[in-house]
Amino acid sequence: MSEQHGDRIDRRADHLLPEERSATSEDPRAQAAAILAESDTREAGSAALAESDPRTSTVDRQIAEASAAPDSFLERRDSGQTVTPPEPPD
Repeated sequence: MSEQHGDRIDRRADHLLPEERSATSEDPRAQAAAILAESDTREAGSAALAESDPRTSTVDRQIAEASAAPDSFLERRDSGQTVTPPEPPD
């Protein structure tokens, strides 16, 4: 582990959120490392996806889906499918 990575874990362990502290982990540093690893996984998946970018290839999207956080899913909707269209005036 690099010194910079270790410092990142130490900083995160020093600043656990109240709900993370209430988990009463015996090893706050290991808890921080797990939190950061999960965050990095999620971040890598969303960065690779670039759903709105038409230059993103199908293969890149499949890679992003495979690297998405466990127990998550990616919706395939465009903006027109996310809202109810307005009623036309009478």
